[in-house]
Parts: sequence; C-alpha cells; structure tokens
Amino acid sequence: MSQEWKYQLRITLEPEMAKIARATPDSDALAPLPAILERHEAELKCQHDAFAGYVAEAEANNVDDYPLYAWTKATVEDPVKEAKYIKSFTLYAGGEEVYDQAVAEALKTEIEPLVGGPLIASMNLYDTNPANNPQPPKQ
Repeated sequence: MSQEWKYQLRITLEPEMAKIARATPDSDALAPLPAILERHEAELKCQHDAFAGYVAEAEANNVDDYPLYAWTKATVEDPVKEAKYIKSFTLYAGGEEVYDQAVAEALKTEIEPLVGGPLIASMNLYDTNPANNPQPPKQ
C-alpha cells in the first residue's frame, strides 16, 4: 500500500523579526517574506501562540478532552521553551497545517535564499511519516 505523506515548513525568525511577525505579519520590515507567502496562499503561525491557544481552548472547555493539555501547558509556562517557540513559525498553506509535497517544495524554494540572513535564522521541512518524527507524549 502506497502512503502519500503531507508536509510542513517551519521557520525560525531572528528575534527582532519574530516580534514584528507576531504583531504584524504583513509588515514591510519582513520583506520579501509576506509577498512569498501571499503567492502561495500561506501564512505564518507562531508556535508559542498556537500552543497558548490550545491551552486556552482546553481550559475554556474540558481539559480531559485535550490529550496534550498537560504537556502543552508545561511548554507554554517554561521560559526556556517560550524563548525557543516564540521565534518558531509554522507555515500554513491554503489554510492547512500540512500540505502536499509540491506546495511545500515551492514554498521552500522561494524562502531558502532568505535563510541565514537578517530575517530567517533557519528553515525545516517536516513530513507526516511517524518514522521521521517524534511522537507526541501520551499525557
């Protein structure tokens, strides 16, 4: 049986750029990134903010229905992890967290020249193959 994996790009922004991206993701200070994202119908989502949103949603509902609540809450409240994840951004394409390889590769190709410059510190491409990724904690 053939399995077609989905893909996701994540970028780590330089600290000052991360602050700008969280407040105003279409800011000219982030150029040319907003134009690239627009061409690919993509958007940035700060991983720390996404974690905090998950925690808030769980707390507004029933935390028992959120299997990663305890782990995510501990991550959000850990200053060391906050410093890491506040600069880390997931690229959503077409409103999706994971997407076809062709979409991921097209985004990666355009963003790659920016890596190592004053805007983007690093970029990683992930796939949904469990063999290539650590699995979420059971709690």
